[in-house]
Amino acid sequence: MPSVSALIHTTLDDALALHNISVHEFSELIIRLLDYGMINRDESQIESILYDRYVQCADVVEDYLSIMHVLIQHDRKFCFVRVYPPGAIVPGMQSQDAPAFSHGFRTKPSQQEIGVIIVLRVEYEKALREGQVDDKGCVMLPLESLSIALKNLLKRTLPENQSERKTLFRHLRQLRLITFNSESELDLEDSWLSIQPAITRFVSDEVLSQLYPREDETTGLESQ
Repeated sequence: MPSVSALIHTTLDDALALHNISVHEFSELIIRLLDYGMINRDESQIESILYDRYVQCADVVEDYLSIMHVLIQHDRKFCFVRVYPPGAIVPGMQSQDAPAFSHGFRTKPSQQEIGVIIVLRVEYEKALREGQVDDKGCVMLPLESLSIALKNLLKRTLPENQSERKTLFRHLRQLRLITFNSESELDLEDSWLSIQPAITRFVSDEVLSQLYPREDETTGLESQ
């Protein structure tokens, strides 16, 4: 009787053959996806290739990761795919009845990072309503504006230590929430960040509405 491992490999080989993808290419895709937590087609040439590969064999990836109750979120408009650990609560996605992970799948954002992420989401929403979003769904934001919004909304400040500040922005870039030209520019007062559309998947509408309510919501409150 064939071993379970042999049966899995045979089934996987057959499924991938239908998409003209090798096991090695599939493994490369899965490892990158689980290691980084996200693949963004616009991030680099490597991620462009891997994203296209995911689209080619999405059904196999989903079946493969569903065994571990891993959640997959695919944004076809902005061409990125993100994975979440079992038991994760993801805005816009139905949670699964699965044990939650407390570690792994990359470290969780710190409280300071969470504060910045929330403010980035608010600033993204403002730009979205004002039509200040480019064709890739990105929003340009001066670092100074981020600092001011952080103080006004959450009574917090960015790290004064340049090393800590760069570490914070580096982690947010790894999460594919922002991009910037170079870390050296983060020392400049007139530096800019690009907020990525993936930010909308990190902050729920409930949290956003508390900090930045829609006009119809505020009108309703005023009329009461």
